Amino acid sequence: MWHADRTGTVVAAALQALGALSGIGVVLASKLALDAVLDAPSASSVSGTLVLALAVLAAVVAISSSVGVLQSQQQRILGERVTQQMWRGVLRACAGVPLVTWESTSFLDRLERVRNNALSRPASVVSSVLGLAGGLVGLVGMVVALAALDPLLVPTLLVVAVPVVALNRLSSRLEFRFAVRTNPLQRRRLYLKVVLISRPNAAEVRAFGAAPHLLGRHGDADADYLADLVPHVRRRQGLGLLSTLVSALGLAATLVLVVVLVQHGRLSLSEAGAAAIAARLLGGQMTTTLTAMSTLNEAVPFLADLESFLDDAVTEESLRPGRPLDRALTLRDVSFAYPDHEPAVREVSISLPRGSVVALVGENGSGKTTLAKVVAGLYAPTSGSVSWDDEPAAGHDLRASVTVLFQDFIRYQMSARDNIVLADTRRPVEEEHVRAAARSAGIDEALAALPSGYDTMLGQELEAGSDLSGGQWQRVALARALYRDSAVVVLDEPTAAMDPRAEAALFGDVRSMLAGRTALLISHRFSSVRSADYIYVMDAGRVAEEGTHDELVALGGTYAELYALQAAAYLD
Repeated sequence: MWHADRTGTVVAAALQALGALSGIGVVLASKLALDAVLDAPSASSVSGTLVLALAVLAAVVAISSSVGVLQSQQQRILGERVTQQMWRGVLRACAGVPLVTWESTSFLDRLERVRNNALSRPASVVSSVLGLAGGLVGLVGMVVALAALDPLLVPTLLVVAVPVVALNRLSSRLEFRFAVRTNPLQRRRLYLKVVLISRPNAAEVRAFGAAPHLLGRHGDADADYLADLVPHVRRRQGLGLLSTLVSALGLAATLVLVVVLVQHGRLSLSEAGAAAIAARLLGGQMTTTLTAMSTLNEAVPFLADLESFLDDAVTEESLRPGRPLDRALTLRDVSFAYPDHEPAVREVSISLPRGSVVALVGENGSGKTTLAKVVAGLYAPTSGSVSWDDEPAAGHDLRASVTVLFQDFIRYQMSARDNIVLADTRRPVEEEHVRAAARSAGIDEALAALPSGYDTMLGQELEAGSDLSGGQWQRVALARALYRDSAVVVLDEPTAAMDPRAEAALFGDVRSMLAGRTALLISHRFSSVRSADYIYVMDAGRVAEEGTHDELVALGGTYAELYALQAAAYLD
């Protein structure tokens, strides 16, 4: 709260204290009014003291009500600021963790638990912190007031707090254990919701008539969650009722004690009335304080979980400026394994000489895309080395100097220009650079013809923008990769969504498109890779063959077999 909005925190705390102290004013004004009534010579007479006491009482009640309105709105602003700050921390952590971390199920479980729980609690935590502060101020004031009337009135109420706090802590621990236990189920329910309500999934779900089955699975997940939720809620309800009963018994015992003290002459009638009001208000302050403590106790394990998540999410070093490639980017005996899996890449050695086009081919699952991510610095090798001009290259160095176009590229719901310049936001946006990248990717004319040209919003998920065909989107992604001034470009199936004519036009002069940059090309289409300077054939995570197109065809191995299979599809 303090880091998010210091002024707002001070204002909210002051309002909370003012609201709590107004309760003492109610007790004092009530005693004055009772004294005036009891001292009046007749029931029909009205003394100036009574008028004053009633005026003070009305003013105090008005202040208390006004403060309540101001408090709720101030806490709303403060809660939003705290929520934003906490989200920024999580987003920075997620954006900075190494890519391989996202392959860990335990990381995804923790992230979902933090997102569902810790980040949904800031507003209630803000309210509880302020409620606890105000409750403690009011509690101290009421204790002082009761002690001034008779010290015996204080212990009866305060002793009640011990079992109530214990019950609240037990309830909080139950809530955290429930959240941890049901987190995998929550992830499954969220996934099924996304499948059913996401626009990219709508066509396939309808084409296969899969909605009833998916709805059924979502219903089963809902039922499983409810089966755990209902007994959990029943337990918490029981603890809550028991806590309320203990508080009520404490208040009742205090009121009985007031009567006993009056009978023994230790309290006058006006003091007894003030004591009864103070006891009731003290009970309210205790309820406020204990409720705030309960909420905070419940939030503590979730916020500790969030803090642990942020501490463990060690971010990678920021990108450095890219550097030119003078000789070659080389991988020597590189292996890589995903967490808790067998190696996906095994002792691979490849070289990307300056200005060359090197191709990776192989069947699905052979390790091509994984190896490409190692080349781009997105995955650190489990073993082996990566060197840039014969010097060791760390991941952040490679990411600064290598551009990647993935097969599953992102279709950013932004303007056409923003879709391109996102590749390098560190440099000033120059229209000519944007247009040059689009021309190289063959999408300049299509983007210029949009209703607002390059300022046109692409996609229709956030607002009514202009959608593109799959091939056009792929060209935009290619323009994004080319916009970044990197010495090496990794192209993972760059023409998967293009028709043969578009593919032929794009690769007809691939070297001109690359403008002298080194390229690693991954493709299943041998018409695209046959013009590469050198080809590596992947099989089960290893390099099975290597050479030029003619050499590999003459070798008569895996490459020749796959090439013949594709060629046969076009022959009579």
